[in-house]
Amino acid sequence: MDHRDEARDFLSGRRARITPEQAGIETFGTRRRVTGLRREEVSRLAGVSIDYYTRLERGNLQGVSDSVLDAVARALQLDPAEREHLRDLARHQNTTPRRAGRPTPVAAVRPELQYLLDAVADAPAMIVNNRQDIVAANALGYAMHSDLVDASARTLNFARFIFLDPRSRNFYRDWARAAHTNVAILRREAGRTPNDRELAALIGELSMRSDDFRELWASHDVRRHYAGVKSFHHGVVGDLELHFQTLELTEDPGLSLTIYPATPGSATADALRVLASWAATERIAERARDRATTA
Repeated sequence: MDHRDEARDFLSGRRARITPEQAGIETFGTRRRVTGLRREEVSRLAGVSIDYYTRLERGNLQGVSDSVLDAVARALQLDPAEREHLRDLARHQNTTPRRAGRPTPVAAVRPELQYLLDAVADAPAMIVNNRQDIVAANALGYAMHSDLVDASARTLNFARFIFLDPRSRNFYRDWARAAHTNVAILRREAGRTPNDRELAALIGELSMRSDDFRELWASHDVRRHYAGVKSFHHGVVGDLELHFQTLELTEDPGLSLTIYPATPGSATADALRVLASWAATERIAERARDRATTA
């Protein structure tokens, strides 16, 4: 990923989406050639010169201070994930780059983490890396994603499943939302680890093979995705409405833990019990782990 191109497209895209009315700027009924803010309006809101802001929007974030980044973030009304992304882009321009092409090390899943997953008996639970690969899960986690386990791809990767496997459009009850969220997570990760060759290869593959991915990637949206409710349709047990909570594993960089509990006494809780019995019969977890050892 070219840091300057990314910064340029990100800043110009955020500027284009904010109307003068949203920014509290009076237009006095004048006709405007752009739908969003002008550069001089952003520079005024941020308290920097137009020349300096123009330099930033051309992608040059070298030497920019945190206070200026914060001022630009306020002017562009960036949310917390977008503010973090802007800081990541600046940080990578202001540090010595690592040797070109050097991959980012991937943390191995410690046995203790698998013990933790297996201790979660009544909810799907999984550990995912920064490329959205499932690297470990409990039996319900694999059963919930049985289509992914049965897919022909070499890794259990959510992005490939969403954009390249037609079954994903039945599995996610709101496929468009799932697709947008997945791309926004990958965009955030690309800003955090721009030298990750495997992440860059995944983004390149999806850009070549999926028009939907390519269109969403061009929006430069970024997102944190730590808690909420998701709806799925499983081929065996039907509709599932699950809460989710995601925690980044600080002792295992690049990995995050997600657990999907159901509301106690709900139809989804009953469905998960049926799913657990089916998973044991079909040996879903064993098949997934066998596949991981031969990948």
